[in-house]
Amino acid sequence: MSNTKLKKVDIIFSPYSVAPYEILRWMMEKDKQDIIDNLIESGLRGRGGAGFPTGLKWKFMASEQGDEKYIICNADEGEPGTFKDRKLLVEVPRKVISGMAIAAFATNSTKGYIYLRAEYNSLIPSLKRELDVYHEYAAKFGLDFTIEIFSGAGAYVCGEETALIESMEGKRGEPRNKPPYPIQNGYKGKPTLVNNVETLASVSMVCRYGAEKYKSYGTDDQRGSKLFSLSGDSLKEGVHELELGMKISDFVEEFGDGDTKAVQIGGVAGFCIPRKKFHETVIGEGNTTGGATMIFNSSRSMYNVLHNYLDFFAEESCGQCTPCRVGTQQLLKGIEAVKSGDKPIAYLDDLVKLSRTMKITSKCGLGQSVTNSFSSIVENFKEEMHH
Repeated sequence: MSNTKLKKVDIIFSPYSVAPYEILRWMMEKDKQDIIDNLIESGLRGRGGAGFPTGLKWKFMASEQGDEKYIICNADEGEPGTFKDRKLLVEVPRKVISGMAIAAFATNSTKGYIYLRAEYNSLIPSLKRELDVYHEYAAKFGLDFTIEIFSGAGAYVCGEETALIESMEGKRGEPRNKPPYPIQNGYKGKPTLVNNVETLASVSMVCRYGAEKYKSYGTDDQRGSKLFSLSGDSLKEGVHELELGMKISDFVEEFGDGDTKAVQIGGVAGFCIPRKKFHETVIGEGNTTGGATMIFNSSRSMYNVLHNYLDFFAEESCGQCTPCRVGTQQLLKGIEAVKSGDKPIAYLDDLVKLSRTMKITSKCGLGQSVTNSFSSIVENFKEEMHH
């Protein structure tokens, strides 16, 4: 079931009616299993794009044994068009840090890291001050969980949790084979829970308001509210907190410029929705919800948009697996050949097949997600792909 109208909400950025570390203190008075069960009941899914149920991830982590277990906040916000996590770290960092500490308490973890993308290094001084405050509270509450900041090196692929861990270990940022998963064998070979910035802030709010209230928002598939980084042909660019389950048509009515022809959901790794599908497409049902939402009006060339996406993918591929390393380059060369007339328009169908092969043969989410934007743009805007 989904809503038919766009609904703005104010949960994550709401004023501190209860201080985040007071929420942490409440949680430390509860049974650890109850915290995890409440999170499972809330229906909260990861807010980094993959959408794995957060409570289940915590449940698996809690069941792992070990004298060292790690919590990592993934702040490697590299998806083009996404800037919500930065806003959270600037405006409500204590909700994020509190979420990490609650995760540590519930899963018996001992050490935490905020993996910060290199472009956000300017936030380090303010985050360190916030961590000083947190550590004072942790000592007062008797929670033996310390948090440090780790600065990344600017690679898009390190947003993938195993590549992130490789980077933290001083290795080249490349995805690992899975299984084993980080919860089984993560940072330094120890059980490691990796959650996105927004996911952890949302955890604080689930603990603050309870599962029932939280899951009253959203759809059966995606519960709760969601932060959207809005850019493009809109008069209301910025970060907006909205209830999941809105139709694209309502989204465009609120945020478009009156001449919207396409909406990109989930950044370059997501889907491009054409005008003819605005009324039938619901955000949060069967599409990625990483948060990057770009609006394009009729003045935009969708060929140029796709070319920019493929440029990005080809540049950011780590090169480890052939489908992604070669596939991204061939897709880029392919659309250039069609545009110049060196290849017939029918060649686009072959390229779509290649992109779908990449989805099932690439090692990580980078190569696997290329087909989302590629297929949706080529199939819906084929007339713009040739000369």
